[in-house]
Amino acid sequence: MRMTNEIIFLKLGGSLITDKDIPYTPRLDKLNELALEIKTVLDSRPDLLLILGHGSGSFGHTAAKKHGTRSGVHTPEQWHGFAEVKYQAAQLTRHVIGALLEAGLPAISIHPSSALVSEKGKVAKHNILPIRRALDVHLLPVVHGDVAFDEALGGTILSTEDVFAFLAQEFHPTRILLAGIEAGVWADFPARTKLVKQIQLSDYEKMRAGIGGSASTDVTGGMKAKVEEMLDLVKKNKGLTVQIFSAEENGFLTRALNGENVGTLLTE
Repeated sequence: MRMTNEIIFLKLGGSLITDKDIPYTPRLDKLNELALEIKTVLDSRPDLLLILGHGSGSFGHTAAKKHGTRSGVHTPEQWHGFAEVKYQAAQLTRHVIGALLEAGLPAISIHPSSALVSEKGKVAKHNILPIRRALDVHLLPVVHGDVAFDEALGGTILSTEDVFAFLAQEFHPTRILLAGIEAGVWADFPARTKLVKQIQLSDYEKMRAGIGGSASTDVTGGMKAKVEEMLDLVKKNKGLTVQIFSAEENGFLTRALNGENVGTLLTE
């Protein structure tokens, strides 16, 4: 892998690629659209390396809430739930990979549950070699929210952002793009009349009170948690910016990948 290449982490949010209100329902047309946008940008930018992630939406979150998996896994019944959440997350990944392959992208899934171990909900050990090798040979590695064996909790669930947080230390992306259905971060959620175009780390504390949770079931904490986790990454990774935006409208993902701020930009 030539280190002169720009590396971007892109997450396709669960609310974007599934119907979050109908369990286990992918938005296949949307996935196909997004895959074509990614393919077009990568064809025009051979210098660009992409690590793709996706949320679990109505697949993993539905099963996870039923079993309380994120809080810890100890009993035989909870371990059965752990296996079910893993299965549902993998089902959605098949749909994502299918759309990417159909668009002509050589996508390969790297399941976090098989590659990492966490401690108290944070990635502790991760075998990153498969991702590195995939990038070396111009494959598109795809990670996702998944279950994980956890040194303290037995088992838990990690969001794509949790996985990205660890991978950022290893791959040093210049940008992290979080594509969902919200236009960005609202100063007045849930009224949604004031979109914040940029959040600087230093200004965040002042506006913290207005950022709300998520309207649908989301066991990984909603928008506020995402903003705080991403600002923490910006703080730890010099030169990194994060953008939170909606890719619901065709073309917005392309614009974001090409460097335009179409939502809310998080900077140092």
